[in-house]
Amino acid sequence: MTEPVQPAVRFFTVPALGVTPGYSHGAEVRGGRTVYLSGQIAVDAEGHTVGHGDFTAQARQVFENLKVALAAVGLTFDAVVKLTFFLTNFADLPQMRAVRDEYVNTAAPPASSAVQVTALVRPELLIEVEAVAVAP
Repeated sequence: MTEPVQPAVRFFTVPALGVTPGYSHGAEVRGGRTVYLSGQIAVDAEGHTVGHGDFTAQARQVFENLKVALAAVGLTFDAVVKLTFFLTNFADLPQMRAVRDEYVNTAAPPASSAVQVTALVRPELLIEVEAVAVAP
């Protein structure tokens, strides 16, 4: 039996693309296995919405849900190479970044995208986040 290949991850920023506020322009991955996490929303284990009208509470619940999903495959946020944020209001970006920084390695942050949407699957939701992680 062969040993799993340890992934080599190199996060990079490109000076010609400008300064990034807490994310990398890209992540180069060699080896390992890739895990794709579906978009997580601000719901608890019973499916109830957490943080009605409170963006920070919803963002924290979303990241806690991502943490649980990562743990289910034996990973942590250290394995995340890409995050995609769906926000109903870009005015919430500063709060989103603050919560994100509680979970990711800010010295080597994942590649990220943020998209403003008119609505999410439930009308009370303000944020959804999906992730890509790499593991041995």
